[in-house]
Amino acid sequence: MVEIEARKQAAARTARLDAVFAALADPTRRAIIERLSRSEARVTELAEPFPMSLNAVSKHIRVLEASGVVERRRQGRDHILSINAHSLDEVDGWIERTRHYWEKRLDAMEILLRELKKDHKSGPKDRKHGSR
Repeated sequence: MVEIEARKQAAARTARLDAVFAALADPTRRAIIERLSRSEARVTELAEPFPMSLNAVSKHIRVLEASGVVERRRQGRDHILSINAHSLDEVDGWIERTRHYWEKRLDAMEILLRELKKDHKSGPKDRKHGSR
């Protein structure tokens, strides 16, 4: 039972990461996040610099909201958007785990290459070219 629950949680975590990475894949959405990293903003403020309709920007915002990267709150008639740092913390954790994995692998490869190079330099010197 515990194992099933752990698998469900892992699947949910994977789905959230997939949604965040898919949301970050678009340059318009990354620009929106960049803008929101400075301060929260109204939807209309976010739409101003983009050469597209407010409706098109709203679609990008909905993708960011669905991924959990952006949160919306209403203040009267205004819709105020802000970054949900927790969703980016999950991505940061995944990146850090992946970086750690690859650093260990690359360090091991570097050690192996040094050993091979050392063995090659100290190998028999009386070998003829082309013979094995």
